[in-house]
Amino acid sequence: SDLHKGKEAKTRQHSLEEARQNRFDWGHYQPVRPSFLGIKVLADVPLTTLAKYIDWTPFFQTWEMAGSYPKILDDKVIGTEARKLFADAKAMLEKIIAEQWLTTRAVIGFFPAQSDGDDVVLYSDESRTQQREVLHHLRQQNVKAPGRPNYCLSDFIAPIDSGKPDYIGAFAVTTGIGIEAKLEQFEREHDDYSAIMLKALADRLAEAFAEYLHEVVRKNYWGYAEDEDHDSEQLINEAYQGIRPAPGYPACPDHTEKAKLFALLNVTENTSIALTESYAMYPASAVSGWYFSHPDSQYFNVGKIDKDQLADYARRKGISEDEAERWLVAHVHN
Repeated sequence: SDLHKGKEAKTRQHSLEEARQNRFDWGHYQPVRPSFLGIKVLADVPLTTLAKYIDWTPFFQTWEMAGSYPKILDDKVIGTEARKLFADAKAMLEKIIAEQWLTTRAVIGFFPAQSDGDDVVLYSDESRTQQREVLHHLRQQNVKAPGRPNYCLSDFIAPIDSGKPDYIGAFAVTTGIGIEAKLEQFEREHDDYSAIMLKALADRLAEAFAEYLHEVVRKNYWGYAEDEDHDSEQLINEAYQGIRPAPGYPACPDHTEKAKLFALLNVTENTSIALTESYAMYPASAVSGWYFSHPDSQYFNVGKIDKDQLADYARRKGISEDEAERWLVAHVHN
């Protein structure tokens, strides 16, 4: 049918070769060397610090209340309910902090890195002679408007042949240590409301930790944006330089790459966050991802990839196409 044709026309795909020719031009950036290389463990960042970085809008979404904070508190339909929920959340947050229900842990690391096509090569040291790890990334294949590149995360790291030494960062944070004991208590008391509330707050605190730590990285540990001065509203709107994409999310949808991040940072030993067989993090109130510093780096959705890229990706990763497709099933264009 014509309708079907219209839909097909809308999602025209480039071949992998064409998409690569339309890559983002890494260009004129002079990469900044982080203040240290290797890893750093951060134990016990105070929850009071993190609470200031909470983005409350997704908190209300957890309770199936649509609307953005703080406007939702004055909403004609759900404002009253939202205000009550917010008051309860604030009261529990005070308890979490005062009675130390939760413990925070984090690990970050910086590594010499260069891009090699759609991959990012990490090196053992700054001589860049010995490869330590290779991160495999996917490139957008949908046909773009003229002047719009087909992005791949590797585009934001200086190419091997650029002669510019670049770096990549990685992080893992949790605010979920100690949550099980409290959840079991609420379960014994048949207090579902408090259990859901605690999980929701622990999740918000984990995201707040990722936000706070990213700021410290930009200003101090990596230090490429020492003069940055944003309020929390601007932070939530990502008005800063650099990104922190998480494996399993739209820009890098392959969850299995998380295993490399966990090995590089020795995450489980350093934070007690574990990876399940399906590459979910446990405890659930945890966030992990990569740090990119390029001023033009941005989040994007890989979208649908074609069989040519699937085959190429599987080959680079050293796995079968079937296995690659299993992890990327939502992204493979049939």
